[in-house]
Amino acid sequence: MRKLGFYFFGLLFLSSFILREGSVYEAAGNNSFTTGELLNFHVTFGIFSVGEAKMEIKDKTFNINGKKCYRVDVHGKTTGLVSWVAKVNDVWGAYVDTVAMTPQISYRKIRENNYKKDEIVKFDHNTNMIEYKVVDKKTGKFKDPLYYKAPENVRDMVGGYMYLRTMDLESFQIGDTITVDAFFEDTFYDFQIMYSGKETVKTKIGKIRCHKLVPVMPDNKLFDGENSITVWFSADQNKIPVRIEASMFIGKAGVEIEKTQGLLHPLNLVKKRNS
Repeated sequence: MRKLGFYFFGLLFLSSFILREGSVYEAAGNNSFTTGELLNFHVTFGIFSVGEAKMEIKDKTFNINGKKCYRVDVHGKTTGLVSWVAKVNDVWGAYVDTVAMTPQISYRKIRENNYKKDEIVKFDHNTNMIEYKVVDKKTGKFKDPLYYKAPENVRDMVGGYMYLRTMDLESFQIGDTITVDAFFEDTFYDFQIMYSGKETVKTKIGKIRCHKLVPVMPDNKLFDGENSITVWFSADQNKIPVRIEASMFIGKAGVEIEKTQGLLHPLNLVKKRNS
């Protein structure tokens, strides 16, 4: 069941990001999203509908560590008959600095059948230290925190996703790669995302012109091969995730946009030609 939870959010975020270059709090130059954005996704496994997910930027900003921050929450859950055998109801969230897209606080509330996990992560970008706390399942209280020394500009999954949306994908050529160091829980990875051009993707809300990205996956027990995931981001100023397809060792999975609200710009829908 724990793999199903990672499946929901791993597909949406790809991974956490640590920039190789640049100073702390370097402006990301965001013109892709703002407060009040809501994205709804349909989740499939093979030919079956297995769940839904939503990604929300709260309708106001918050002051955390003296930084103006977006609060971004992602909620994923199984639905229908699947919930009887694999009940997932997870929340991943973060307070992300509106200027640099660096997380100040991130948190997870994991509910997957009988498995539960509550954690909170605090980022000190001045000292490059991370404080990690998790709730003791027996007492219901936080255990003593763990501390990690991190590289500059470390990002959690939510901050990494938000930063990716600020990048100028129009400047990439087929075969170009975005090189990052990836971090999940206590493990660092060398990670690359290859740009694979543009494609039109058919969705429930219309045909959307998209940028196609292929992450080069490290060896893992979940995804089948280094090119096992393909992600399509809208080829417009929003750069929202439109579709994600993944080949997993246990089958093929997918996430697809089905509703949007509060976008900063119009979606790049492909208009039908007049007959």
